Amino acid sequence: MARLDGQVALVTGAARGQGRAHAVRLAREGADIIAFDSCGEFVSTTYDPPTLADLKETVRLVEEQGRRIVWRQIDARDVPAVTSLVEDGTRELGRLDVVVVNHGICSYAYTWEVTEENWDEIISVNLTSVWKVVKVVSPYLIDQGEGGSIIVISSVAGVKGQPFLAPYVCSKHAIVGLTKTLANELGPHRIRVNAILPGGVKTPMAGFEWNGQKGEQNPFAGELDKPEVAAQLGSIFMNALPDRWMEPEDISNAVVFLASHDSHYITGTEVRVDLGSTAR
Repeated sequence: MARLDGQVALVTGAARGQGRAHAVRLAREGADIIAFDSCGEFVSTTYDPPTLADLKETVRLVEEQGRRIVWRQIDARDVPAVTSLVEDGTRELGRLDVVVVNHGICSYAYTWEVTEENWDEIISVNLTSVWKVVKVVSPYLIDQGEGGSIIVISSVAGVKGQPFLAPYVCSKHAIVGLTKTLANELGPHRIRVNAILPGGVKTPMAGFEWNGQKGEQNPFAGELDKPEVAAQLGSIFMNALPDRWMEPEDISNAVVFLASHDSHYITGTEVRVDLGSTAR
C-alpha cells in the first residue's frame, strides 16, 4: 500500500520544477491533488515564467498516476481565489491532509541596488502569500479534526546570508520563523508544520532551462567571476558533498517523508536537503 493512500494534498507553484515534482510524487504515493500556479510574469524576475501549458502537463502527469486532481491558474496572493479552490477541491476530493507551500520567485542584485518595486514583489510572493495560503488551509484542517501536515519550501537562504539575494533571503528566513510559529499554534490539533531547505536545484530560477539540459547559468551577473569577490564570497555557495546541483525529485523525497506517518512526531523543524551547504 502506498504511504498516502486515501489522502489529499494541496501543492502551490505546481506548474513545473519542484512543484510539479512534488505533485507527481505525492500522487504516486496515493494522494489526490489540489494544485495551482500563477503562470504569470513578475517584474522582478529575468527567467521565463511557467505557462498554462506547463500546469496542464502537471495535471496530465498526476492523472497518469491514476489520481484525481483539481487545479486552477491563480495567484497565491489572491485569498478569495485560493479559498475558492480549497473549498471546491475539498468538496470534490473529500478532505485535505497535506499542504505543500512551494511557490516563490527570485532576483539577483546587490542589496543597495534592489528597487522598491522588486523588494515589495518578492516579499509579497515569497512571504505574504505563504501566510495567506496557510491562513486559508489552517481552519479547514482544524475543523476536519484529523491532524495534517503543512510543508513550507524555504531554502538554504532561510538560514544563510547569501549575497546578491537580499529580498529572497529575508523572505526565506521569515517563512522559517512562520513555520515554527505555526508548529506551536497548530500542534494541539495534531497538525505538523515543517520547512524544507533545498540547496541548489535544477530549475529555471537557478538558471536552468525547464528541461534541465541547458546547464548552469551564472545568475550573479558575473560577480563571482571576479577574483576579489570570489575569494570572499564564493565559499558561501559551496557544498560539502561533491555535487553542485540536485534534481527537483530529490526534494520531493523529503516532501513525501514529511507528508507521511513516517514523520508523525516531527514538527517545527528545518529539513536541510542541501548537499551539505549549510554544514560549511
